[in-house]
Amino acid sequence: MSLDAIRLVALDIDGTLLEPGVDPRDMPGDKMTAAIQRMQERGIIVVLASGRMYPGTVSVAKHLNIDQPLICQQGASLHNRNGSLRYGFSIDKKIAVELVDYAMRDGWPVAWFDSERYLVTRACDEADFFAKASGISMEIHREPHRSGVVPTGIDIISNKERASAIHAEISTRYPEQLHVLNFPSVTAVHAVGASKGKALEKLAQDLGIRRTEVLAIGDSVNDVSMLMWAGHSAAPGHCDEFARNSAKEILKGEGCLLYTSPSPRDGLLSRMPSSA
Repeated sequence: MSLDAIRLVALDIDGTLLEPGVDPRDMPGDKMTAAIQRMQERGIIVVLASGRMYPGTVSVAKHLNIDQPLICQQGASLHNRNGSLRYGFSIDKKIAVELVDYAMRDGWPVAWFDSERYLVTRACDEADFFAKASGISMEIHREPHRSGVVPTGIDIISNKERASAIHAEISTRYPEQLHVLNFPSVTAVHAVGASKGKALEKLAQDLGIRRTEVLAIGDSVNDVSMLMWAGHSAAPGHCDEFARNSAKEILKGEGCLLYTSPSPRDGLLSRMPSSA
């Protein structure tokens, strides 16, 4: 794939810019940072598209010297670099309360959050990881629907055996109202229309960039919408089955696919000349 026709690149963070399994507070390494810098020097707009909340996304943007809007919370919010909200999607309050009741009947922890606060009904490893990745404190709140926080996202945290069934049940119950993602032990729920793909489409329109001039790179189910929408898309070799079936190219290499690697076949940015 040549980057000659690309004007906008959207990059997932966890599992793409950062290798799977690393501490979510880590930052991309020197090779990754240099590769992104070269893209920007060529005039390519680079944006981050993450499931993280704004604080955890902007910290990576600052590290990479990216001064562009940020797609956060699986596309439920699009922020300017300074934190101001360009647009966001909130979950209907009645449906949000129903989701909490549904989860708590079976004893599953629930995370309830907007772009600034992250509430959980009880602490668990998955919630702790997300809070660290998002650069925000986790608040324990047994009744998050009484907190005054209008949720842009709700996570039902179960286990690998139950998560797929929860995903199917919620998707069937609210097909027109919710966008539901099925992670191995987490069912992530957002308002319909909230996705990385929709956010990327909106941003490209704002910037006057055509779909055929957009490259999206991600590794997981939450990246599928942008991998499918973008004219060009790629996923690392370790990606999940959803990304693998959606990306137009599967990249080889060292997990973090943007490394400038010894072989020009091993990474996408290694195919780009080091100077314009």
